[in-house]
Amino acid sequence: MTVQQSAVRETGPALDTGETLALLLADVAHVDEVPLDSHFFHDLGADSLIMAHFCARVRKRPDLPSVSMRDIYRHPTIRDLTAAFADTPPPAPAPVAIARPHSPGQRAPEPTGRPHHLLCGALQLLGYLGYALLLAFVGARGYDWISGGAGLLDAYLRSAAFGAVLLVALCALPVAAKWLLIGRWTPRRFRVWSLAYVRFWLVKALIRSSPLVLFAGSPLYPLYLRALGARIGRGVTFLSRGVPVCTDLLTIGEGTVVRKDSLISCYHAHDGVVETGPVTLGRNAVVSEATVLDIGCRLGDGSQLGHASSLHTGQTVPDGEHWHGSPAQPADADFQPVAPARCGTLRRAVNGALLLLTAVLAYVPLTVGLLDALLSPVLEGSTVLSRGRATPAGWVLYADVLVITAVTFFGGLLAALALAGTVPRLLGRCVVPGRTYPLYGLHHALHRATLLISNRASLTRLFGDSTCIVHYLRWIGYDLSRVEQTGSNFGTRVKHESPLVSVIGTGTMVADGLSMMNAEYSSTSFRLSRTSLGAHNFLGNRIACPPGGRTGDNCLLATKVMIPVDGPVRHDVGLLGSPSFEIPRSVLRDSTFDELKEGDGLRRRLAAKNRHNAVTMACHLFTGWLLFFGVTVLYACAASLYPQWGTMVLALANAVLLPFTLLYFVAVERAVTALRPPGPLFCSIYDRRFWHRERYWKVPSETYIQALNGTPFKPVLWRLLGVRVGARVFDDGCSLTERPMVAIGDGCTLNTGSAVQCHSQEDGTFKSDRSAIGAGCTLGVGAFVHYGVTVGDGAVLAADVFLMKGETVPAHTRWAGNPARPAPDDTDTRDGGGL
Repeated sequence: MTVQQSAVRETGPALDTGETLALLLADVAHVDEVPLDSHFFHDLGADSLIMAHFCARVRKRPDLPSVSMRDIYRHPTIRDLTAAFADTPPPAPAPVAIARPHSPGQRAPEPTGRPHHLLCGALQLLGYLGYALLLAFVGARGYDWISGGAGLLDAYLRSAAFGAVLLVALCALPVAAKWLLIGRWTPRRFRVWSLAYVRFWLVKALIRSSPLVLFAGSPLYPLYLRALGARIGRGVTFLSRGVPVCTDLLTIGEGTVVRKDSLISCYHAHDGVVETGPVTLGRNAVVSEATVLDIGCRLGDGSQLGHASSLHTGQTVPDGEHWHGSPAQPADADFQPVAPARCGTLRRAVNGALLLLTAVLAYVPLTVGLLDALLSPVLEGSTVLSRGRATPAGWVLYADVLVITAVTFFGGLLAALALAGTVPRLLGRCVVPGRTYPLYGLHHALHRATLLISNRASLTRLFGDSTCIVHYLRWIGYDLSRVEQTGSNFGTRVKHESPLVSVIGTGTMVADGLSMMNAEYSSTSFRLSRTSLGAHNFLGNRIACPPGGRTGDNCLLATKVMIPVDGPVRHDVGLLGSPSFEIPRSVLRDSTFDELKEGDGLRRRLAAKNRHNAVTMACHLFTGWLLFFGVTVLYACAASLYPQWGTMVLALANAVLLPFTLLYFVAVERAVTALRPPGPLFCSIYDRRFWHRERYWKVPSETYIQALNGTPFKPVLWRLLGVRVGARVFDDGCSLTERPMVAIGDGCTLNTGSAVQCHSQEDGTFKSDRSAIGAGCTLGVGAFVHYGVTVGDGAVLAADVFLMKGETVPAHTRWAGNPARPAPDDTDTRDGGGL
């Protein structure tokens, strides 16, 4: 810092706003002077991380107006920024915490202590053990009855009958539990870990594990929601697998469509308190993909909510209006361009009946037949490899299981790869892009088959973050134009409605979490539409790409951006936020390693990366097969002991399955990170340190962690994985991409769908840093926290928020929006204000 800057820091209030801002920026950017007309990014070479630190410094000055990253991008010089704040009133004194009056039904619940915490965990464990025993009892009785059949036909008929009864029982169990334990959901508040919470958690777990969740998008799904108490009108189409929990508080008018990846739970948690509330969707409304609807919101008749948007508590979209953004605001775009078609009650009833018959007559007997083929030799005391008796004490059983699991695992992988590359191409010939078809007919069934067969998460995880991913996507039908191979063209999560109408331009790179929205839906019809991304784009994380997106070549599409569907075609710019606004396509820091992407050296670096990625893929397959082998050995041993010990040995195997899986993946992750734990990085994608990070993302699985959502056991597992997590943390479904780089304080509340990601990739540059969540913080539903972030104690991040890299959230404040900024309606949360 220069002497002049030091003097200004002491006499800052005597200067005008522009000079003060310029000197603060010079201090943050480590430069001698910042001219008032210099562009932050083009002239000064600053990036979003530096500007986030600048915003944090400005917010600490009570004599200056608050500045957000949105303000920085809209007014990219000191002069423009000062002019924008010229009419801003002087900053008010710091807000005083005033307790809000609560109605008798909304009184703050009594705090829960350590005894409640332990009791809740014990009751949840008992519930898990009871469910394991129930499945063992039903499965054993059913298997004994089926195996007693005389001949193949009799065994098939018994399998179908047992499958039908089991399907009805598993679907009826959540409904019965909900009405017995809860009755009708009403708006209320209760503490986590309390007895009321235990009942809530048990019902939630059963609802979301029901087989009917697999029927999302079918006519059976609204019937399931009605049985749970939801008020669902006629002709509703619900495509999202995010099952509402407090269903009595959900109202959906007739003719409404809810598209996939929408979060409508009718509850959220704040500061250790679960609050339930209504969500109302009017008649003929549209909820687009990747949306979040918090409690207390309403969508009017004929209204629309655009993709990558959210409605916060208290927001209401008037009848007939179109809104987008997070939080949503009025828009002119049409988010349902597909025309309706004839799709009456009879068509829906026939489709639902056919789905049930297919499950009962095909899927269940096939599953029973495979289990019979695997377990019958063990139960009969014979083996495949020799005539020795199959007992846990002998080696023959394990050799048998090794051969069977290897053939099944790797044979299944090859079969899935063959099906994904052939069947969608054949079925796709029958569904013409641009033509509107009614739902629940032949064309819709063919489209659903294409969607299910070609969207194999296991295959994209295997091939993602490597050279192989472009070959795989081409194999299943993507049009990738002329590929410029980088070795990291796509991440490990890429999905679509149809691969045959997915187009990616030359030189485009995708970080992770891309969703190609190339099927447009109304409540009665669907239409495939070509969905394309231009050449030389870079896409961040969690991006839904709609058909007709108004982006062209050479665009930077930031994490969680809402791609516009109206206005001019954007090119040579970046887009950030929801609704999106323009930012620079790139900054100086992101071009540090550009020379590594060209020349003869690229071929050598790419070859080295390919070799490293090949080892990573082999490790991923080996750990997956090893888990399959271990689980099969567990149940083979249980089957061999079943004639002597009976049902209890199967119940024991069911009970051991989850802890075995958890400890297995903890050991795998510890092995991967033993020599090279994740840490702060700024490097090229051709740096070996980045390749090790790719191995960390791919080899250890993280989906198993979600089995502990809402329990006191999940923070324990986080600690085993290296997270610095405090006491009494309530985690209802948060994901952490780099576990050892995250710190979570005491008493935090992490809502479902939230995430803390300690890295970012932009073109060929990789950046990573630690993030810290202070004590008593709340991450709202679907909140996304980037790297290098510090969230102060007691702060609240609202639903669907995107907290950008390097941000500092002051203690006891509430931030909302994408990108996040201090919420104008409530800047202090010490009064108990919620989400």
